[in-house]
Amino acid sequence: MKMRIFVICLMCIFAAEAALLFFFSFRQGADGQDTVLVNEAVRSVQQGWNDMAHHENSTGLEYVVLDREGEVLFRTGPGLSESLNAAVRHRDTILDIQLNSETVGKILIYNNTLLLFRRQRESVIFFTGASMLLQCGLCMGYVMYLKRRVIRPFRRLKGFAERVAGGNLDIPLEMDRQNLFGAFTESFDLMRAELKKARQAEAEANAGKKELVAKLSHDIKTPVASIKAASEVGAAIAEQEKIRDNYRMIIQKADQINTLINNLFTATLEELQQLPVNPEDIRSEELATLLKNADYLHRAVIPAIPDCILYADRLRLQQVFDNLFANSYKYAGTRIMITVREDGGCLTVEMEDSGGGVGEDELPLLKEKFRRGSNAANVEGAGLGLYISDYFLKEMGGGLVVQNGEKGLRVSVRIALSGREVTLNSYTFPLAEQSVLRF
Repeated sequence: MKMRIFVICLMCIFAAEAALLFFFSFRQGADGQDTVLVNEAVRSVQQGWNDMAHHENSTGLEYVVLDREGEVLFRTGPGLSESLNAAVRHRDTILDIQLNSETVGKILIYNNTLLLFRRQRESVIFFTGASMLLQCGLCMGYVMYLKRRVIRPFRRLKGFAERVAGGNLDIPLEMDRQNLFGAFTESFDLMRAELKKARQAEAEANAGKKELVAKLSHDIKTPVASIKAASEVGAAIAEQEKIRDNYRMIIQKADQINTLINNLFTATLEELQQLPVNPEDIRSEELATLLKNADYLHRAVIPAIPDCILYADRLRLQQVFDNLFANSYKYAGTRIMITVREDGGCLTVEMEDSGGGVGEDELPLLKEKFRRGSNAANVEGAGLGLYISDYFLKEMGGGLVVQNGEKGLRVSVRIALSGREVTLNSYTFPLAEQSVLRF
């Protein structure tokens, strides 16, 4: 508010000076002279007419005295009009000198009002212009002061706010404590420091939670394994079929719990960057063993596998097939058709059930963590199976493609061949294979 009043007053003064300057620049001077001094000059000339050689000027006016023939009898100074024509051109005052009612000569009073006005106007213009220049200098100095003391610190503060919004909390805010806003900018830097501490504390807390989940997931596996082992023994020695069915139900639920624990454990380890994937050369005949181990309900027929060398991690590849078969058991519950073929530097294992598939609009989202299809609404699951499987295959140089088949869901597991590894980033799938589906 004070700054606004200052600027308004400054502009009013500037406008007044500009108006004064304009007025004196275009105003014309008056043509008249002082009548009293003119009469006094005429009277003094009349009184000393007979002795003009000793005449003295006591009025301060400049004039020339002529006789009837136009001869100069007296002049107050050089450069004055010495004829009637010159006096008329110069707009001098011309008066008759009379003695005893007879005109004996003329007095030409020099018109100096224009000169005086011109001098006065020049003085006003000079002082007004100098005052305006001084005010302009003051305004420029004030603007520079504002730019240095106000605008520049706020621009620096704007850049600091953009860095903080972008997550950069390491660079402190440069500030001048002598500045008008020194304390204000210091509070922003204190805020940055507190935000950095809060973010570090949040990161440490999240890391602690993940480590706790990973530890608990690992610890829970021990009692689950004991329950499964005891149930298997009970099923082996039970005499009644109903009791054996109950034991098999316990074993199946234990397997489900174990699968969920494994998914949760591996997902947590991945976020902690502790999930190792170590691919190596393995013979393709080992792939049949991995598929048989995953198909514990025996719903698939393992076809002949081409003889080749694969580049994969046995443990992680087994987890991939375990997840895929478990998904098919839960969401489809039908026979599984398996085909194996070499395709573009990869060995592709296709698994297709007859469960009907899912909606096309769900396909792009299902490989994300904790995302499941609408067909999984009433089925237990965490939504991590395909996420983890896709991660494992990418780390081994392969890929995972899931799409709707003719009767149900078709999952294509692409395993890189030794020496010809391909990744999803460098391999271009056909358009139909770019859609991703979650069981």
